[in-house]
Amino acid sequence: MPGRLQGKVALVSGAARGQGRSHAVRLAREGADIIAFDVCRRLDTVPYPMANSEDLEATAKLVKDLDRRIVTREADVRDSAAVQALIDVGVSEFGRLDVVCANADIIGFAENTWTMTEAEWGEMIAVNLTGVWKTVKAAAPAMIEAGNGGSIVITSSAGDMKGVPGIAHYVAAKHSVVGLMRSLANELAPHSIRVNTVHPTGVNTPMTANDVTMQAMSAAAELVNMLNALPVEMVEPMDLSDAIVWLASEEARDVTGVSLPVNAGFVQW
Repeated sequence: MPGRLQGKVALVSGAARGQGRSHAVRLAREGADIIAFDVCRRLDTVPYPMANSEDLEATAKLVKDLDRRIVTREADVRDSAAVQALIDVGVSEFGRLDVVCANADIIGFAENTWTMTEAEWGEMIAVNLTGVWKTVKAAAPAMIEAGNGGSIVITSSAGDMKGVPGIAHYVAAKHSVVGLMRSLANELAPHSIRVNTVHPTGVNTPMTANDVTMQAMSAAAELVNMLNALPVEMVEPMDLSDAIVWLASEEARDVTGVSLPVNAGFVQW
């Protein structure tokens, strides 16, 4: 039985591991061919190990094992030329672009907002906000030119609905991508391209499930409620992937400009 995205092509940023890998594999399982990239190196202000080249190769193998095609590149989401070059290659090879999963992000921690360094603030905004803009800026013209409509899904966070101490730069970026999404939803609607955000609580990925992040979240919990309403500590990457597949499919053909929580009730408390 054909998948819900049979014949479609999807771009996934931050695809080497975690949510990005899950999204790439889930989209492929539904029939999509994949264009995928990740920075594959440690960034200066990121306090936990990041993905590497072998991780991106593993994602590619998982997609190929599903008998789907994939183009991968090591590219920094802040590098407009690199992102554009990858999209150009992918569209040239696959003939179209239908889905954009703007997933790449980082997290970092400070004691508080006023002791945060300019480097910490700048790198966070550059990756988590400007990187999303650069991804969509590079992808939208190809989607418009193809004339097939499509779906753009931006990964935000439950943190954009609750002020989490110690990560004001992250929270600010995640708030901001919602504003970006809403403007894009109106601008791209005449082209039948839908734009939405997804908002996870903590996700069981290497970005979250490490000592540095867990210690920082424990410290934040002393000031604000960091519990999910449902009896789960974290959601799984596939929970977000399922939401993204739905948003990319015909089942959500009339859904645009929406912030979709996948947060186990985090903001209800």
